[in-house]
Amino acid sequence: MVIRRATPASAGAPGPEDAPLTEAQVSGGSPVARLVNAHPWIMDVTVAVAIVLVGLVGVIFAWQAAVGARFLGLYPMDSEIERTVTATWLVGAFGGAALLLFRRARPLTVTALLVAGFVASVLVAGVQGVLGAAVACALYSVAAAHGPRVTWSVVALVLVVLTAATWWWEHLGFVEMTLWYSAVPSIAEPWEPARSLPEPPFAAARRTGSLLVLHAVLLLGVAVGSAARARRLHAQDLVERYRALARERDQSAALARAAERAHIAREMHDVVAHNVSVMVSLADGADAAFERAPDLSRDAVRQIARTGRAALGDMQGVLGALGPAGGEGDGRRAEPTEVDLSTLVERFEAAGVPVRATGLDTELPADTSVRLAVVRILGEALTNVLRHAPGASSVEVSVRRTATTVEVEVVDGGGARPGTGGGGGTGRGVVGMRERAALLGGHVEAGPRPGGGWRVHATLPWTDEKGGRP
Repeated sequence: MVIRRATPASAGAPGPEDAPLTEAQVSGGSPVARLVNAHPWIMDVTVAVAIVLVGLVGVIFAWQAAVGARFLGLYPMDSEIERTVTATWLVGAFGGAALLLFRRARPLTVTALLVAGFVASVLVAGVQGVLGAAVACALYSVAAAHGPRVTWSVVALVLVVLTAATWWWEHLGFVEMTLWYSAVPSIAEPWEPARSLPEPPFAAARRTGSLLVLHAVLLLGVAVGSAARARRLHAQDLVERYRALARERDQSAALARAAERAHIAREMHDVVAHNVSVMVSLADGADAAFERAPDLSRDAVRQIARTGRAALGDMQGVLGALGPAGGEGDGRRAEPTEVDLSTLVERFEAAGVPVRATGLDTELPADTSVRLAVVRILGEALTNVLRHAPGASSVEVSVRRTATTVEVEVVDGGGARPGTGGGGGTGRGVVGMRERAALLGGHVEAGPRPGGGWRVHATLPWTDEKGGRP
C-alpha cells in the first residue's frame, strides 16, 4: 500500500495542516474506486439498480418454472401460481433495492427488514426471489460497519431464520428454476417434460441445493464486508500514525524553537543586566564626581565606553545566533567577547563593588560552554550585588577548578541601602544561572545567608577534549 501525500506549497509550510493525509490517499486504487470513496452514494445506487435488473431477469425464469411445475402436476392446472410468483418476485426486487439505499446508514435495520421480506416471500409464493442476494448486500454493510462480535451474531441469526424459512416453505428455489424453467408446453408440439420429476414440491435434495447456494451468497457478502472493514481500519491506522508523527515533528520543532528563544533571552538578559547595570553605576559615579574630581569622572566615562563596546560585542554575538535574515539560523551559539575574569571583576570594582577575589587566574577548561557559563554566572552574581545590595561591606569571589568540576562562589555581606532592582527583581537571573548549570549537568545554589547577605555557589562539571572525564 502506497501512501500518497500532497506536497506543501512551500518548504517551510507545516505538512499535516497544509496537506493532511487522508484515507483516500492511503487507499489509492483506480479512478473509479477513488470516485466511489469520495461519493459512497454512487455504490448504493449501483447496487440497488443491479438488484432490480437481476430481479427483472430472474422473474422470467421464475415464471417459466412455475408454469412448468403446474404442467408437471405439482400444482393444480387451474391454479395461478405463476402470477403469484411473478408478483411476489417483483415486489421483493423493487422493495429490496429501495431498502438497500439505506444500508450504509442503518445496516442492522435494513438487514432485519430484508430478512422479514425474505420470510414473507417464501411464505406467500414459495420463492425467495432476489431477496437472498439483497440480504447478502446488507450483511456486507453490517460486516463493514461493525466488529466481529456484532457481525457474526447477526450472521448466525440470519442463517437460522433464512434456513428454516427456506426448508419449510420454499417451493421454487434455485434448483427448481434451473430444472423446470424450460418445461413450458409448445404450441406446435405436444409437451413432454424434459426431466422426470416425480417428487412433490418439497424434495430434500433440491432444498439442500438451494440452501447451499443461499449460504454461499450470504457468507460471500460477509467476507467481502469484513475485508472492506479491515482495509478501512488499516488506512485509518496509517493516517493516525502519520498525523502522530507529524504532531511529534511539530512539537519537536516547537521545543527546539522555544529552547533557542530561551537561550537567546538568557544571553540578552545577562548582557543587558550586567553591562547596563555597570554603566548606570559608573554614570552615577561620574556625575557625582564631575565637580570635585574631574579626573575620576573622566576615567568613569572611559570605563562606560569600554563597557558599552564590550556589551555591543556580546549583543552582536547573541544576535548572530539568529542567522541571516529570513533564514533558520546557522546554529552558532553566542560566545563571550572576553573570558578574562580579572577584567570582569575590575569592571564591577570600578562601579563601586568592594570585591575580594581569589582564583581569577585559574585556567578554565577549553570547553566553550563551560567558559561561557563561568563568565555569565559570575557576571550575573556580581550584577545582583550591584543592583540589590548596593553599599555591601564586602563581596568575596572565588573560582576553583578541580579534576572534574569548576566552582564559582560569590558571597556578599548585605547591602547598606535599598537596592535598585525593582522590588526584588524578576528572578530571571537566578533562573538563568540554574539553567546554564543544568545544561552542563551541574547545579547552582543561590539564597540568603544566615548572618545576612547572599550566597551564590555554582558547580559546573567539565570534560576533556575527547569527551571523557580527566
